[in-house]
Amino acid sequence: MSDLWSDRAQAYRDSATHAGGDDLDLVVEWCEPGPDVTVLDVATGGGHVARRLRDAGAQVVTVDAAPGMEPDVIAPADHLPFADASFDAVACRIAAHHFPDVLAAVREMARVARHRVVICDNTFTSESAEEADRLRDPSHVRNYGVAEWHSFFELARLRVADEATMVRDTDFEDWLARTETPDADRPRISELLDGRIHDGRLTLPTVVLKGLKAA
Repeated sequence: MSDLWSDRAQAYRDSATHAGGDDLDLVVEWCEPGPDVTVLDVATGGGHVARRLRDAGAQVVTVDAAPGMEPDVIAPADHLPFADASFDAVACRIAAHHFPDVLAAVREMARVARHRVVICDNTFTSESAEEADRLRDPSHVRNYGVAEWHSFFELARLRVADEATMVRDTDFEDWLARTETPDADRPRISELLDGRIHDGRLTLPTVVLKGLKAA
């Protein structure tokens, strides 16, 4: 699977959807970056979170399972090769729906964080939308509802201190092209996502959560 993501690396570096947005602004803000702040960016992908955090003065280490994403450290989210409490903050944006064991990943992020964990991801809307996501991208595992995310944080001994829900949107054709979705599958994906595509743009319900380590 890492080879698949390595092949997609440039597409994610070039993705306008990943390069900006209110969700990215909030992830950066809630990491509380500054000159003395260390942050681990998990599943860094195109590196957009890391770039913004570094611009804000933070010391950032990136980790990703795909070598082609050119992370500082190559590792999956559920096996982070860092000591306990290694970073002031841990961030993960628009990636968790690909994790085979999302709870294990959240627990790992909580373990290596000293103070806070900030996670942003698309949220569950329907089983038909999940089918569309898997058809578009077989590496998709599942989107989770906000209540499920609260459960993951609680089980990882993180207290949800801040939460925001929003609706992002992206160019539908770009969204399909980013994962090289076969032309034959595209009409079925459009059918499954009926109601979420408007004027060629796909809506993406999203949650951002900040969890604090238990004292």
